[in-house]
Amino acid sequence: MTHTTSATSAPADRPGVLPGDPGPDEAAIERLVATALDEDLGTAPGRDVTSQATIAPTTTGTADLVARADGVVAGLVVVPVVLRQVAERLGLAPATLVVRVPDGTRVARGDVLAELTGPVQLLLVAERTLLNLASRASGVATHTRRWADALAGTGARVLDTRKTTPGLRALEKYAVRCGGGTNKRMGLYDVAMVKDNHVAAAGSVTAAIEAVRTRFPDVAIQVEADTRDQALEAVAAGADFLLLDNMPTPVLADVVAAVRVAAPGAELEATGNLTLDRAAEVAGTGVDYLSVGGLTHSSPILDLALDLRA
Repeated sequence: MTHTTSATSAPADRPGVLPGDPGPDEAAIERLVATALDEDLGTAPGRDVTSQATIAPTTTGTADLVARADGVVAGLVVVPVVLRQVAERLGLAPATLVVRVPDGTRVARGDVLAELTGPVQLLLVAERTLLNLASRASGVATHTRRWADALAGTGARVLDTRKTTPGLRALEKYAVRCGGGTNKRMGLYDVAMVKDNHVAAAGSVTAAIEAVRTRFPDVAIQVEADTRDQALEAVAAGADFLLLDNMPTPVLADVVAAVRVAAPGAELEATGNLTLDRAAEVAGTGVDYLSVGGLTHSSPILDLALDLRA
């Protein structure tokens, strides 16, 4: 079992969220936005010395959130949180938000993603924080969509990893879902992953699995395997999921075939040195997933802009 995030109907009060998805954890997003605003405004409530000096708090306007490149949008769900927190900090009237497209939508350069109306001070103070977060999330979603497209029709799906930006995990893993990918474990707490260092410390793959089963009987167990023998030992000991690491395609195909006979219910993931041009080839070995740390650690942003109407 991969312990992916379950899909439920999105709350109606979270504009822009990916349809059919619960969205990123609300408490995590509140903390993320608060931290980002502290960076920009200084310690709460903070100040924007330029906007507060040049624009009256009663001056209102409308700004368009616009895509400056083709891609997949994600992170619009954070925009209302940023607007609300800025308004609360600076004592400004609230802004209204009209989201034109939901997260997970393919967009083209020039597309208007959302319209924001309210005090101009509020719009300009919120601008950089909402752009930083939405651009980052949209970059992850865009990169993920390339992998999802490359795997279309193969039966395999692309997985993320824990190689996320500190503080942004909830948003970045949500962005992976927006791009058509799948989340694996969210952290060290929800799924056991036995890797080479754990095996070395425990003495063997079997010993490591038995130790986890004894201490944490309620969690799924994933095991990283470098060889056919390790993979077969792991499923014999009760592993639910295997990470087949850095295996050449012919070796990977052989290991997958052997594990399917020994443990038909085990889920199998190819990992290590994967590239888009090899995605379909690797999927052809019969693995269920390809895990790609680069979805979150190496995705460039999708360029977005907030354009204030004259």
